[in-house]
Amino acid sequence: MIIVTGAAGFIGSNLVSLLNRNGINDLVLVDDFSNSEKNRNLEGKVYKARIHRDEFFQWLGNRSDIEYIFHLGARTNTAEFDKTVFDKLNYGFSVDMWKSCVRLGIPLIYASSAATYGLGEYGYPDDHDVVSLLKPLNPYGESKNEFDKWVLTQEETPPFWQGLKFFNVYGPNEYHKGRMASVIFHAFKQIGITGRMNLFRSHREGIPDGGQMRDFIHVQDVVSVIWFLYKKQPAHGLYNLGTGRARSFLDLTNSTFRAMDLLPDVAFIDTPIDIRDKYQYFTEARMDKIRNAGYNEPFLSLEEGVNDYVRNYLIPGKYS
Repeated sequence: MIIVTGAAGFIGSNLVSLLNRNGINDLVLVDDFSNSEKNRNLEGKVYKARIHRDEFFQWLGNRSDIEYIFHLGARTNTAEFDKTVFDKLNYGFSVDMWKSCVRLGIPLIYASSAATYGLGEYGYPDDHDVVSLLKPLNPYGESKNEFDKWVLTQEETPPFWQGLKFFNVYGPNEYHKGRMASVIFHAFKQIGITGRMNLFRSHREGIPDGGQMRDFIHVQDVVSVIWFLYKKQPAHGLYNLGTGRARSFLDLTNSTFRAMDLLPDVAFIDTPIDIRDKYQYFTEARMDKIRNAGYNEPFLSLEEGVNDYVRNYLIPGKYS
């Protein structure tokens, strides 16, 4: 039996699809299941049971039939500043998950985040010795980094574990995410309504408007890496999960227009004052660790990924 937390969410539901496609149906899905729109991500998927997150540890008890846990559930709202929410749902829940996996001898893969890197003062290496130095920009990133730091102090560990630092993930099954959905999702919506896309103007010398860059990765590549780690079990530790190639918001926007068979029409607006000093101009995952671990599959280019997402999912309104 395999457990997936955050199973109704964006990455979690795509992982459930991948597991099903590989003949794995003995799944227990953990989430809060209170969002009907989010629950549509699970339609057509095969699993054994659904457990509310608040009942999970009582249900887990001393079970001996759990093969693996993929802990992807978290509060991911970077605009939420109530630290107690993250203390409970991100840090506290993850500590309890780790301790349960140690006690029961269950391998664990959990979701960290590239939000731990803050403004990138120390670059974007997934080296363990940099974790204690990082300065996340919001309580979400702080909660993820605090757990990473805690993990690296533990003498008792699950038999196999990895923490994955997701960069800018996009793709199907994010309809429920609202303002936290990917830029591609918002571009598609805005272009469909207005015929144009607004991007933040650059306020940094040497960087053109729309030239701010992120490491965008398609969710299908994300779950492919997770599957590799599950099957191959290379060395435990923290791993970046991006493409290793930063691309600009203007590239992303132009790709979205092309996927919609429209000519680009882009306007630039000032970055709001309240976030201007903390706005990231560049993120790019260092991917040598996962490559050295044996993952050799190519990642979708931004153009390939955007075209797939827009044409195969957003336009027809499909789920993965």
